[in-house]
Amino acid sequence: MRLKLLMVAASGLALLASAAQAQVSVGAADQSKGEYEDAFRQFEGEDWPTPNVYRAATGQPGPAYWQQKVDYVIDVRLDEAGRSLTGSQRVTYHNNSPHELTYLWLLLDQNGFKRNSMDRVTSTSNDEGTFGMFDVVQVLAAQDWEGGFSNLAVTDARGRPLPFLVNDALMRIDLPAPLKPGQSVTFNMGYTLAIGDGDLTGGRSGYECFRASDGQSDCIFQLAQWFPRLAAFSDYEGWHQLPYLGSEFPLEFGDYDVSITVPADHVVAASGVLRNDNVLTAEQRRRMAAARTAADPVYIVNPAEAAAAELGSVDGTRTWTFRAENVRDFAWASSRKFVWDAMGVPNGDPDMPVVMAMSFYPGEARPLWDQVSTRAVAHALEVYGEATFPYPYPTAQSVNGPVGGMEYPMITFNGARPIRAADGTPQRVDDVKYALAGVIIHEIGHIWFPMVVNSDERQWVWMDEGINTFVEFQASKLWDADFDASGEPRGGIIRHMLSENQQPLMTNAQSLTNYGYEGYVKPGVALTVLRETVMGRELFDRAFAEYGRRWKFKRATPYDFFRTMEEVSGMDLDWFWRGWFYSTDHVDISLDDVVVATMAQPNAGGGQQQQGPAAPPAPEPPSVTVLADRAEGRVPLVERIPALDAPSDQGSAEFPVTDEQRRVWAASKNGQFDDLIARARAYDGKLYRLTFSNVGGVVMPIIVQFTYSDGTTETVKIPAEIWRTNNRTVTWQHATTKTVTSVMVDPMQQTADADVANNAWPRAAAAAE
Repeated sequence: MRLKLLMVAASGLALLASAAQAQVSVGAADQSKGEYEDAFRQFEGEDWPTPNVYRAATGQPGPAYWQQKVDYVIDVRLDEAGRSLTGSQRVTYHNNSPHELTYLWLLLDQNGFKRNSMDRVTSTSNDEGTFGMFDVVQVLAAQDWEGGFSNLAVTDARGRPLPFLVNDALMRIDLPAPLKPGQSVTFNMGYTLAIGDGDLTGGRSGYECFRASDGQSDCIFQLAQWFPRLAAFSDYEGWHQLPYLGSEFPLEFGDYDVSITVPADHVVAASGVLRNDNVLTAEQRRRMAAARTAADPVYIVNPAEAAAAELGSVDGTRTWTFRAENVRDFAWASSRKFVWDAMGVPNGDPDMPVVMAMSFYPGEARPLWDQVSTRAVAHALEVYGEATFPYPYPTAQSVNGPVGGMEYPMITFNGARPIRAADGTPQRVDDVKYALAGVIIHEIGHIWFPMVVNSDERQWVWMDEGINTFVEFQASKLWDADFDASGEPRGGIIRHMLSENQQPLMTNAQSLTNYGYEGYVKPGVALTVLRETVMGRELFDRAFAEYGRRWKFKRATPYDFFRTMEEVSGMDLDWFWRGWFYSTDHVDISLDDVVVATMAQPNAGGGQQQQGPAAPPAPEPPSVTVLADRAEGRVPLVERIPALDAPSDQGSAEFPVTDEQRRVWAASKNGQFDDLIARARAYDGKLYRLTFSNVGGVVMPIIVQFTYSDGTTETVKIPAEIWRTNNRTVTWQHATTKTVTSVMVDPMQQTADADVANNAWPRAAAAAE
């Protein structure tokens, strides 16, 4: 998922610190101390896992490699008015491991939206003494709406109840009999799920509503991580049970048959292939057939038809049925507002010779999305397929809505939309073009990493985001040589690598404080340096593509990547991994002196040399990536298709942006936050920020008892994960309309706290000696 670039840039500017190195000790990241430090010390046999029958020393899957398989048959119904869905599913779990299993673990990521979830309760705040209006807005939104799964039920294949346990965002199902190696088990589940307002709750799913001129509200629903999903079970970890703290997910591959029931006038985009195309009109089916061989995107639902659907009123529901094979997840989106365009993209896989690139977006996203989205999908398919392996699925989709950027098999959610003035006139068109193309390329790229080359982002974020940022950089420069994309070894990454606010890339992903740099930018830059400067394209490209082919539809670890790159290229790269991935050191090559021997001795008499005018700053050298691309005859897409860079603020000739559309757009968001903002302005309570220090060094849950002026008390238990990004000091906030008169930590003395004298606020006076 793409972080907001402004947030990344701002964090980079905040890191303009001294050039002092940050020495971080994280196991294998340690280096020898003293005057001698062996930068070429080998990882094999010391820090990396020992090769075995599952994972070979060459970086390949071993002869006994295995992974689990999970198949789903799901029926889900969207309640548009109630902003919720109801689902039932039949799950078949195939135990391909050599282990006997007596229980199964599932992920309930949506439980992160429960009020007392670990993700919410351990969310930290800044330590300033004041709070802003939107601090209150967020607190009030959390108080007004609670998400998460409810009405969970589990039965075996015969309908008999199975016992289960829910632990925050994890669920354990106890099996009636041990599941032996080679066996399968089938069970059924039922559940309901509240859908949150994406603008208020954030996250990877939600709804976004637009108010039309008649006062009605039409919405876009984007559903992700919306059903109970089997957790990963691997040869190196067993069950993957890291808690859900907002990060992404390790899952198993399988086949999905999903039936989605929505209002009859909705259009649905989903992972997989539509099986019942009778939900489309005859004309829409004709357009889809034409799009398969078209040179340019073809409207399946054109803007006029989408606008008419918003004005109409259709009763009843319609069920869309999708089939997705060999995928590790399933996501979907639904709205009556969707314009839908598509085009076929030639693919290098003879089993998948054409991929349907498709985009779904509301009128508010036009005309930019018409021009850029499906072209960006097609461009990503071309570049990533060349860098690794041909795209393995029949569709690749880009959907506009409340989610800023997120990927799932065959479908991505992308939030970039034209920026408009109050009268609806598009602003900063070129900036938004780059933002839209960039986020689509990035998210489509994630279908390779980690949706096909599987990895665990909760452990190693760089395997997902960093590798993808690297390939995205190549694709961005082949879209437009002037594309300002992460991946260039200059600018903000240098400032970051000089700062003290760093952690090695091999740090547990959930403990990273600079997720944007350590997860995305630094590993992306590292691989660009490795390709363009250290290894050269010929060696790098062969090894990188081999890594992709080896671990296609399998679960890779960092050591599989490191070993493959070394074995295929014939280069010892341990020094590179140690410097870029296991330490917080930076690069600094110094030119300290230049001596020129000369016969003459100008100014020998000691006179002062005359100073000339200051030299103009040296121009920034061209990107070596762009130079190499041009040397290979690779022409950026905007030079091949000039229309991509043409002005797009007036719509198309066929569907111009009308004054009425501008007026409706300008009014569409009015009042979206009026209620919460009004309440925030009128809020007469307090937002208490509590700062805790870990003096002893052992992290523990924090048990806090508040006493209020009315004599009542409230006790809150904060899980130990609040210390995950800073194990010395944290700041936490507590909103209440009451007045706090005192606070006590560990009031029942149940954590073995050695010094209770520093547990109270206000601090008790010291006893007289």
